[in-house]
Amino acid sequence: MPELPEVETIARQLRELVVDRTISDFESRWVRLTEPEPAEVVAARLRGRRISSVRRRGKFVVFDLDGGEALVVSLRMTGKLLYGVDDVDERYVRGQILFEDGTALRFSDTRKFGRMAVVDAATLESRGASPPGPRVPLHSSLGQEPLARGFTVAWFRALLRRRPRVAIKVLLLDQRAIAGIGNIYAIEALWRARIHPLRKAGSLRAAEVARLHEAIRWALRKGIRLGGASRRDYVDARGNEGRMQREFQVYARAGEPCPRCGRAIVRTVVGGRGTFHCPRCQRSPRR
Repeated sequence: MPELPEVETIARQLRELVVDRTISDFESRWVRLTEPEPAEVVAARLRGRRISSVRRRGKFVVFDLDGGEALVVSLRMTGKLLYGVDDVDERYVRGQILFEDGTALRFSDTRKFGRMAVVDAATLESRGASPPGPRVPLHSSLGQEPLARGFTVAWFRALLRRRPRVAIKVLLLDQRAIAGIGNIYAIEALWRARIHPLRKAGSLRAAEVARLHEAIRWALRKGIRLGGASRRDYVDARGNEGRMQREFQVYARAGEPCPRCGRAIVRTVVGGRGTFHCPRCQRSPRR
């Protein structure tokens, strides 16, 4: 599933490719792509609109439109936004945005989990735990952006104090708390910070909170710099794979030596998600 770095990579590319283009039409090839709104209603709202900017909010790609609305795309598990890519498998194209110059932005999604919606752009602004105004159709609420100014050590410490009994990895994945962190980058950040994924959020000492705060930003920025991680389905807007998967320290490396101490990496399950950690560098919490 694309996480913050993958979605940020796509948004930055599309910012160069489609900003200031005018939408001539929208085509849906799958009935649930725009639910609860019918596809023809979404198409009517998009026709003639100019894309003023492209950005990321959490794991969503946001196309700001003239007039104060935004098209929000959730890639979910296997969604791809592709522009100028010739070898697209037509079986999996679920929709496309057509532009006045004859080009198209295509949405390919093997597993059909992705969604699109037109919303009031103001509902997507970063305002802490939840955005103002009506709920975003694709997500009930979105938390703080971990690469934004508001994600300070003090803010992070306060969040952990509000949720003291939650396992730290589970909290990092809660999009209502922090928007954009997924399984891969939570695992990599916890390893860098030497914190076990099952540690209770409230048990982290001040130095550990600061260390984890730095590690989160480090992991996300590294992922962006390398164009995201391509393990199964992810490619960027130009159809190219990312390189972050070549730099994993512990993710998907069960049984391999820890790059820091040499102990074998262990795979466990935390909050229903496969998790990897070093049993020496990341000590288990006391029971």
